[in-house]
Amino acid sequence: MKSAMRSGDKSSLQTIRLILAAIKQQEVDTREEQSDQDIIAVLTKMQKQRRESITQFEKANRQDLVDKEKSELTLINEYLPKALSEEEVDKLISEALSATGAESIKDMGKVMGILKPKLSGRADMAIVSSKIKSALST
Repeated sequence: MKSAMRSGDKSSLQTIRLILAAIKQQEVDTREEQSDQDIIAVLTKMQKQRRESITQFEKANRQDLVDKEKSELTLINEYLPKALSEEEVDKLISEALSATGAESIKDMGKVMGILKPKLSGRADMAIVSSKIKSALST
């Protein structure tokens, strides 16, 4: 935050303040200090909100707001762990499917239970969920 203040980058400073406020709000709500996993969950939620906002603003032809949300999303991504490639996600899904012996959609909860800690903040869980559904439906 200090480097953003010194460089005069107001958009980065504003985004960093939003991140810190969200983390602080979570601490107040839960009345405990946040772990790294909790902070990643907050950042992932903010990331998802920005993606949804970008989609909505694009539909409304509001390029100024799209640009703002994209710059915020870029900065939020810098604080998250490195995203996994699609091949790495597919490999983890197949490993989880074989480990649980999942054969139908009813077993999806077991598979997600194994994958969520491994993929939290490193992959879009909506995409992971759809991949698991397609693997279990075939």
